[in-house]
Amino acid sequence: MATLYLVGTPIGNLGDITFRAIETLKSVDFIACEDTRVTKKLCHHYDIQTPLKSYHEHNKEQQTAYLINLLNEGNDIALVSDAGLPLISDPGYELVVEAHQHDIAVETVPGPNAGLTALMASGLPSFTYTFLGFLPRKEKEKIEVLQERMYQDSTLIIYESPFRVIETLKAIIKVDASRRVAVGRELTKKFEQIVMQEAEALLDAFEKEKIPQKGEFVILIEGAKPLETEQWFESLSIEEHVDHYIAEQNLKPKKAIKLVAEDRHMKTGEVYDIYHEIK
Repeated sequence: MATLYLVGTPIGNLGDITFRAIETLKSVDFIACEDTRVTKKLCHHYDIQTPLKSYHEHNKEQQTAYLINLLNEGNDIALVSDAGLPLISDPGYELVVEAHQHDIAVETVPGPNAGLTALMASGLPSFTYTFLGFLPRKEKEKIEVLQERMYQDSTLIIYESPFRVIETLKAIIKVDASRRVAVGRELTKKFEQIVMQEAEALLDAFEKEKIPQKGEFVILIEGAKPLETEQWFESLSIEEHVDHYIAEQNLKPKKAIKLVAEDRHMKTGEVYDIYHEIK
């Protein structure tokens, strides 16, 4: 029985490859890779002579069938991406699905991951995190995703190109300018940089070129803080709550009633009726 191996490769520093990954890449019959030019450099560095097969976003439909045929003929194949783990914002999902449908063994050979590498050193909470990969390119769609996700209690992990990192930071600011955000670039390389600040301060660092727009970026967004379990007004009756706003902020009853309704997630009419004792 042939096996499809999913092999993690270095995200920058070639020394981060595992012994098992090298052994696997040398022993299989073919290596399926995103860009043969990139994988050739890795193979040359470790004297890996295995033939390469192109497998990327634009040929995956045709190549999936071709690679499945090779596997069915008894050939072992290793799938790699240009950097990091295959399938994680990289091609390979369709191939793995087809392999399972053809009862072909699928085996993982773990390796580095840019998102988790940045998360470890970011200073943001790492107990709960959500990987979003690449956000939509259009601003409206990007903001819609951020509005939905940034109010979850989970650190968000996003991949971004150097050409769109500033636009993505601006979108984050439109949702919450004070949220803590970290960016990581050139991870595991000589000029690795991981910076964590409030979103607006981080944008300022980019605009002052303290953070170069070079290399692939990982953006990490702090999760929303959980709501307080007890609100300040919970010990007050609705009437006392309205009177508090009238007395402390010198508001008219109509405005105070509206604020109380917002605080308590009630309809304004309900608060009005209770305050004015309307039955």
